[in-house]
Amino acid sequence: MEKENLIKKIKKLKRKREAIIIAHVYQRDEIQKIADFTGDSLFLSRVAMNTKAKVILFCGVRFMAETAAVLNPDKIVLIPEKNAGCPLADTITPSKLKEKKREYPEARVVSYVNSSAEIKAESDLCCTSANAIEVVNSLKEEQILFVPDKNLGRFVASHTDKDVILWDGFCYVHHLCIKAEDIKEMKIKHPRAKVIVHPECPEEIINMADFIGSTSQMADYVSKSNSQEFIVGTEIGMLFNLKFHNPEKRFYPASEKAICEDMKLTTLEKIASSLEKMEYQVKVPKKIEIKAKKSLNKMLEIKHENKR
Repeated sequence: MEKENLIKKIKKLKRKREAIIIAHVYQRDEIQKIADFTGDSLFLSRVAMNTKAKVILFCGVRFMAETAAVLNPDKIVLIPEKNAGCPLADTITPSKLKEKKREYPEARVVSYVNSSAEIKAESDLCCTSANAIEVVNSLKEEQILFVPDKNLGRFVASHTDKDVILWDGFCYVHHLCIKAEDIKEMKIKHPRAKVIVHPECPEEIINMADFIGSTSQMADYVSKSNSQEFIVGTEIGMLFNLKFHNPEKRFYPASEKAICEDMKLTTLEKIASSLEKMEYQVKVPKKIEIKAKKSLNKMLEIKHENKR
């Protein structure tokens, strides 16, 4: 089916199902174009919670759709690609987390949203890369067990006096696909460009950046910056968002290899099929949902100055 006809079909099905399409900024360009809302995890969490739509079609990976389902138990949440997972989220299991909690009984557990609903249910609070520092600093306890991303955890630790215990997990896109050599090479090619990177990147990449922040914070920084060129250290899907909102500015990926394979599994064809067949519905067991929602709500209550 031609793309134009496929998009028409999606729009028709969306009206029929009373659905809303939300997409993470790492999705394919054509998916970001047809989405009702695009953004980072924090922004999309708020959109999911506030929408009046009966159906939420989440273009992202499973933990994101789970979050939407937890926050909206009375709505139907669909994910177009059932196999869209997250290797970072897979580095931690409930049993492993419980074992770590026994090792550090005084610690409060802060879990990055890049984790399963089961992990959120075992946590005291959740956080996104946009509000991780605020979440950790909001706690009275001095010892924090931060899971599962060690790079984000290390970045948070550098902005707090608390004792942050790190889990040995990482996002392969940021940790393995973006190298210091890539940044150096791009700086030679574009000496006037500002380097902006995601806090999931390793420390050596963080130290080379002009700005470190979540994708929403990157977008805010770019829109307010006087610079006309930027080297972007995150998944390449982010460049579409930046170019769309800042057509007069130029953006260069820190590495062309920074691609999340799971994020790219979603296609227009799968979105149309999902709305037509009402699959694949994401459901979270009630017991887990209640506990996970508690930690998510605590996160959403914390004021964050960079929300979109």
